[in-house]
Amino acid sequence: MTRKTLSDITISVLDLAAISEGQTAADSFRNSLDLALLAEKLGYERYWFAEHHNMINVASSATAVLIGYIAGNTNTIRVGSGGIMLPNHAPLIVAEQFGTLESLYPGRIDLGLGRAPGTDQATALAIRGENFHSHHHFPADVEKLQQFFSSDNSDAKVRANPGEGLNIPIWILGSSTDSAYLAASKGLPYAFASHFAPAQFLTAIDLYRKNFRPSENLKEPYVLACVNAIVADTDEEAEYLSTSLLQFIAGVVSGRRSLLQPPVTNMDEVWSVYEEQAVKQMLGYAFIGGPSKLKTELQDFVMKTGVDEIMMASHIFDHQAKLHSFKLFSEVFKQG
Repeated sequence: MTRKTLSDITISVLDLAAISEGQTAADSFRNSLDLALLAEKLGYERYWFAEHHNMINVASSATAVLIGYIAGNTNTIRVGSGGIMLPNHAPLIVAEQFGTLESLYPGRIDLGLGRAPGTDQATALAIRGENFHSHHHFPADVEKLQQFFSSDNSDAKVRANPGEGLNIPIWILGSSTDSAYLAASKGLPYAFASHFAPAQFLTAIDLYRKNFRPSENLKEPYVLACVNAIVADTDEEAEYLSTSLLQFIAGVVSGRRSLLQPPVTNMDEVWSVYEEQAVKQMLGYAFIGGPSKLKTELQDFVMKTGVDEIMMASHIFDHQAKLHSFKLFSEVFKQG
């Protein structure tokens, strides 16, 4: 593995279009565009939305629509899904949607694919209807998508139009070793959800690299790690801002969902001991602090993992503080 410095690492953005207390989904979308414009200016490579459903604090359910909104109001940054939850959709529909996006914004669209439902079982039933109990073949559905995008599909009875013949990069997303084997076998780039599932991260990327088979899409393995990061001018300010993230994750753990909450001075008044332990376990790869602290921690992370790209997720209540966090994060990498 080639030794890398921070200046060698590509940086990107993951957005859930989180809704803060006192705001609406419309406010969240405007904030997303604001952040995307800043990210483009700062040199971030891509801006992805994650598909989630039935979460009052997450507005990224209509993922393809948001991708079009951001791509249509930016110029150079790549925009895509991190990811589209494939069991929720027929591959043909995904091919047509992303074929449309690629036709509108050529050379700027990414299609990240996940195998999870992105929601609870009751909502998954509402999404899938009669298909809920059918067995889903994620690898086969990925192959169907690749076929729909292929020029070789021109003689098939079912074709994706638009979509056919377009070069839309497909990424495999994952939080376990299963996804690592799939990405490796297909020679596709691999994006790992280490921002909420750190336990198998190192094992998964090692398996991916060892089992990688070069393809026409990718000659060498490519690893993207998604991490939580909250950066402020001082370590103390970042820790304070991070309590909004801690409350957000605690809501996931406990099932008590609420809009993104303002920071607090004492988390012990908010969570139980069990919730604290569960949240800290999920946030094994969270980078919280001032620029100096983050530089040291991120350099260690890059040396340990050898990742090619780091995607930043950041749940900060105050929008201006969030913009500042992404600015400081980019400066850490530029300074190397």
